Amino acid sequence: MAKDYYKILGVDRGASQEEIKKAFRRLAHKYHPDKEGGDEEKFKEINEAYQVLSDEKKRAQYDQFGQTFEGAGAGYSHMNWEDFVRNFGDVFSGFAGSKEAHFGGFSDIFSEFFGGGFTGTRTKTDRKVQGKDLELLLEIDFKDAVFGGEKEVEVKKPDVCPSCSGTGIEKGSKIIKCPQCGGQGRVHQTQRSFFGTFSHISICPTCEGTGEKPEKYCRKCHGEGRVVEKKRIKIKIPAGVDNGDSIKIKGEGEAGLRGGGFGDLYVRFRVRKDPYFVRDGNDIRTTEYIPYSVAVLGGKVSVKTLYGDVKIKIPAGCRDGQVFKIKGKGIPHLGNEHRKGDHYVQIRIDVPKKLTKKQKDLLEQLQKEGL
Repeated sequence: MAKDYYKILGVDRGASQEEIKKAFRRLAHKYHPDKEGGDEEKFKEINEAYQVLSDEKKRAQYDQFGQTFEGAGAGYSHMNWEDFVRNFGDVFSGFAGSKEAHFGGFSDIFSEFFGGGFTGTRTKTDRKVQGKDLELLLEIDFKDAVFGGEKEVEVKKPDVCPSCSGTGIEKGSKIIKCPQCGGQGRVHQTQRSFFGTFSHISICPTCEGTGEKPEKYCRKCHGEGRVVEKKRIKIKIPAGVDNGDSIKIKGEGEAGLRGGGFGDLYVRFRVRKDPYFVRDGNDIRTTEYIPYSVAVLGGKVSVKTLYGDVKIKIPAGCRDGQVFKIKGKGIPHLGNEHRKGDHYVQIRIDVPKKLTKKQKDLLEQLQKEGL
């Protein structure tokens, strides 16, 4: 009994090519055997229907004679590679008429079905791979974060191979034609699947598409052009850096493969706390204890700042917890050392726990006076 290809794809007999493509795309995703709930036989049937209805000549023959025309019922087991790419590429690329219709957008779908995609032949410069960026956590003192400084650290990372200077080639070795691909940069490969057997061209794994290779690879780096080394790096700490801030040191990341460029080094700072100074953005906050007599009568108090001791005036009748500002004695703004925050001093009244007899007598007299 002849198959109804229109019914298999779920389209009307007068459906346009675009409608047929959309129906095939939807059903192919739904019934693909590699997916959960997939159906291999149904998937083959959908492919067979699309082979016919997507070809105007075959479709006209099918509409007239049903399934009795030449080639009807032929499954993918008899398809060659070009037919496979043409049928699937037209549907999944979405770029009809484009040069990349079969090998551009289709590569993503091909990867989904077969675990691989299409890539063009690589050139010699393509073999160079840019080095990766690195991140380093550096713990610094509070004062270094405020005023800046310099620290030397040891970083273990892939660096340029000293033996071959990053080329990956043994000294004195020549560049020869790749023996596997004969200098073509491409090899023929055969792949089996439930669709059938396909023959296709891929990049030569020996020369990576260049058509040539070193006679001998560097014995130290085995052709990579880099080796893991320990390197000491001086890091300049900018004034005003805060906990969690980071800076970039260009070119101090990993060396690239086979002479590729260096990545960058990102240094993230962790600032140790100070026992006296508390940071609040670019401001500094401290607490100063004063005698009860100074709070009542007023006076001057010496306050420790980042830049040395500063005397501040305490007005008579100062309340416990009152805050005074010392302008410009805070932390420099990152990138602008001349602009600084302020220093805020919170006054706490120091209540003595032990008194001499004379102090006690005086306080008792004051108490009688209503103080």
